[in-house]
Amino acid sequence: MLRFTLLWLLVFLFASISSSSARPAPYAMRISCGARQNIRTPPTYTRWYKDFAYTGGIPANATAPSHITPPLKTLRYFPLSEGPENCYIINRVPKGHYSVRIFFGLVEHEIDNEPLFEVSVEGTIIHSLKSGWSKNDEQVFAEALIFLLDGSVSICFHSTGHGDPTIISIEILQIDERAYYFGPEWGRGVILKTTSRLTCGTSKPKFDEDYSGDHWGGDRFWHPIRTFGKNADAPRSTESGIKKASTLPNFYPEALYQSAVVSTDSKPDLAYTMDVDPNKNYSIWLHFAEIDATITGAGKREFDVLINGETEFENVDVVGMSGDRYTALVLNKTVALSGRTLTITLHPKKGNHAILTAIEVFQVIVAESKTSPEEVRALQALKKSLGLPNRFGWNGDPCVPKEHPWSGADCHFDKSGGKWFIDGLGLDNQGLRGSLPNEISKLHHLQSINLSGNSIHGAIPSSLGTVTSLEILDLSYNFLNGSIPESLGKLTALRRLNLNGNSLSGRVPSALGGRLLNGASFNFTDNHGLCGIPGLPKCGPHLSAGAKVGIAFAVFLCLVLLVICSICWWKRQQNILRAQQIAAASRSAPYAKARTQSSHDIQMSRNPSRGRTASENGPSLLS
Repeated sequence: MLRFTLLWLLVFLFASISSSSARPAPYAMRISCGARQNIRTPPTYTRWYKDFAYTGGIPANATAPSHITPPLKTLRYFPLSEGPENCYIINRVPKGHYSVRIFFGLVEHEIDNEPLFEVSVEGTIIHSLKSGWSKNDEQVFAEALIFLLDGSVSICFHSTGHGDPTIISIEILQIDERAYYFGPEWGRGVILKTTSRLTCGTSKPKFDEDYSGDHWGGDRFWHPIRTFGKNADAPRSTESGIKKASTLPNFYPEALYQSAVVSTDSKPDLAYTMDVDPNKNYSIWLHFAEIDATITGAGKREFDVLINGETEFENVDVVGMSGDRYTALVLNKTVALSGRTLTITLHPKKGNHAILTAIEVFQVIVAESKTSPEEVRALQALKKSLGLPNRFGWNGDPCVPKEHPWSGADCHFDKSGGKWFIDGLGLDNQGLRGSLPNEISKLHHLQSINLSGNSIHGAIPSSLGTVTSLEILDLSYNFLNGSIPESLGKLTALRRLNLNGNSLSGRVPSALGGRLLNGASFNFTDNHGLCGIPGLPKCGPHLSAGAKVGIAFAVFLCLVLLVICSICWWKRQQNILRAQQIAAASRSAPYAKARTQSSHDIQMSRNPSRGRTASENGPSLLS
């Protein structure tokens, strides 16, 4: 009994240690765009979250362009009236390495209206839709592997003037930190855009989920290619288990390696050609497993691997390099391509035939440096305070992608800090109706501000005086009021200041007036309350801000005293009137007494029984 108890405790302890050390499930966020509630989709009953508070745009019923598109009924589209850039901002994303995938769609009953637009993740363009995308399974989605380090992710859609961007779903799936490591160039500043992913020797498209793959693999989509050409190869398949497949860091599904193509006697070379973008770097991953029953061991089949005619791997022996038959082998090579095609060729050296299981091709993209977060927040505050129209967009990052900067914001790259910053604002004559927020001073690198010809009201923020790099400030023809902040006199780099056409008042700061002698161009006209420099009326006695506050307080006290005195006077008048009424009543008292005695005599004559003597009535209470 004791032995059994000890054995049970050891088993329980081992199970507890194993479960505590087991890897947790990866983070996964799947959004059904335009959906108003969470849903699950067959056959795997994947959970999709509702689309709420992530972005703007308009929800609509969807038409799925492909059978591989998730079976979702809604989408979200972004008309140009919503702005040229629209973004999903998803917060509370743990830091890590992720596969980000976006499926595109068509608005119901508008299947002939195929929109063309660009997609960026974290400010870097990862995909541009090309005409005919809705008829190609590999083009109905965009996918990229990216490091997310800020606790959030922005996925933006940039209009190119060819229809409204339409999105069916967004997936953010965590993968291993070292997934798809391809060499020293790999790292957090690099994005891998999926160009193609093929599974050979089968005709069934599958996701990792269909293969029962590990969730840390990111649910990859594998496009089937049964043959590379007529009589070019022959398919092979097996139901035997595959060793060394679902391992760190890429976690390929085991079933992926259960099919392959083998070259033939008539065409001993296996060759696959695909279109690529020129002058880009590509990371190529080739998958093998010896599942051909005619190959019984190492040294029976060897071949070279050529990429665009250049030999990259020599004498590849799948059994010898993997260690056994039915064992996965993955080879990776990153190459620079100058042309528009990529050709992968397997040339037999021994055994007459080559074998290939799967191909993955990624475009290597250097991630864009982003704008300083403080300056992005300042621009968002400015957008809100000025009531910037939707047509401006102003979503995502103001400076990247460089192909789609924010309208009205000028960017400059700081090489030393590796960040973009804003050095100019040009929003003149745009119908802006709000006020200037204090956050505008957080744009520390501003050299020029032009907000003229709008309907901006309120005061000029004194915090503007801290933007020491400012050279041009044009706030003319608005509805600004109050005084000109003394802090503007500290802007020693300021050479042009236009405040004309407002409702400003008070004395122009002396520091600004003195700058006119040094060739600066300042315009204060059409402000009827300004004074103190040549060309403006002379000022009366100058009062400091403290004096103005004191005067206002004294006026307030006088008003209070006046109200109190008025109340006292009114109460005194009421008392006098009441006293006069009492005096008048006293003068008429004898007449009232005689009238009372007469009434008493009449009552006594009508009722003699009441005329009793004092002795009959008892003692008098008045005695």
